[in-house]
Amino acid sequence: MRHALDAQASDFMMPDVMKIGGVTGWMRAASLAQAHGIRLSNHLWPEISAQLLCLTPTAHWLEYADWWNPIMAEPLRIEDGMATVESVPGTGVAWNKDAVARFAS
Repeated sequence: MRHALDAQASDFMMPDVMKIGGVTGWMRAASLAQAHGIRLSNHLWPEISAQLLCLTPTAHWLEYADWWNPIMAEPLRIEDGMATVESVPGTGVAWNKDAVARFAS
């Protein structure tokens, strides 16, 4: 990300929380984006990214895909085009173990 920012390769960035180093990597990316005045959106995992965008000074868009909803205990809620972030500890991600078992077999 630093190389792309130094090269002024984009007007905004879309890190993937799972590929950039989790929450710690995201927060580092958010700091870099803020220092360079670059807007930050997410790539995938909106269940986690929605919470991280709430902490991102240059937050832009939440990329939303409901791919994981069938195996989530409580999928991310979208109301009037906006994600609703719950006040839960950690990522808030919990699996529907019965659904996971059904899809795994």
